[in-house]
Amino acid sequence: MKTIYSAIQPSGELTIGNFLGTLKGWKDFQDEYKCLFGVADMHAITVRQNPQLLRERTKKLLAIYLATGLDPDKSIIYVNSHVKQHAELGWVLHTYTNLGQLNRMHQFKSKIKDNEERANVGLYCYPVLMASDILLYDTDFVPVGDDQKQHVEITRDIAERFNSIYGDTFTIPEPLINKSGSRIKSLQDPTVKMSKSDPNPNAFILLLEEYNVMKKKISRAVTDSIGEINYSEDQPGIMNLLDIYKACNNEDMDTIFAKFEGQNYGYLKREVTEALETTIGPVREKTKDYLNNEDYLLEVAKKGSEKASEIAEKTLAKVYDKIGFLRSI
Repeated sequence: MKTIYSAIQPSGELTIGNFLGTLKGWKDFQDEYKCLFGVADMHAITVRQNPQLLRERTKKLLAIYLATGLDPDKSIIYVNSHVKQHAELGWVLHTYTNLGQLNRMHQFKSKIKDNEERANVGLYCYPVLMASDILLYDTDFVPVGDDQKQHVEITRDIAERFNSIYGDTFTIPEPLINKSGSRIKSLQDPTVKMSKSDPNPNAFILLLEEYNVMKKKISRAVTDSIGEINYSEDQPGIMNLLDIYKACNNEDMDTIFAKFEGQNYGYLKREVTEALETTIGPVREKTKDYLNNEDYLLEVAKKGSEKASEIAEKTLAKVYDKIGFLRSI
């Protein structure tokens, strides 16, 4: 059985774009693949976090994982900082990563362009820790959006460099690009990706936002004066609403166009609202239930970290042996 690895940072609230583009499909992997899903709290601290808030968001993300259908009996669900091998292998991999590769990473450049003096080394070396996350578990596939593909590419480069020196050690992972829901755009500027950091709160919808708030935001979504429902670059606002609807219902565009033929924008917005509520409403309510059972969340994290550590330690021991570290036992 092939292995899939993925993780999300607990550094803020998730949007419907995060859910439709990433989380929604994870549960479907569980019967076909060996799956590990991490809460990437080690990555989150590359930006200063409120400690208590980070702990609460970590628990919330665990609850969301379970609410979306991840099963701790089928998948390994854990918190990255609970598995010490992430940091240990990360240090080793730093010594097999070229500066030129890190200098070319797009995300680092975009994150520091307005704040270069406050950038820290952890943010710069973020891709190496991500490589450690992936390579620890003999990962075959990493589900990513187009904007994360570069991180899988550098992971492959590091693994291939190590393997060329020491022989077959790491599995070379492949990116698994999710097209459905990966293009969710801002409701106020549908030429850019939906982001929770948008200064306009009407531009994004949070995954756990209440129905009435979500309904109001969709009703205010930017459209156009054409008055026809087409999937066209000339109508980015309508394209975005159709993408949201399609990501919720998994219908083909021919079926969707038949449904909306001759309808107005108000009808489209109402249908998108109801489709979205049908999809995320149960996640919102189940998340609340899991958060009211903190002992269970911690038990899931503990058992998941034990399973992950067992796999990770085998990989780390193999790496330590190949690079020549003296082992006491």
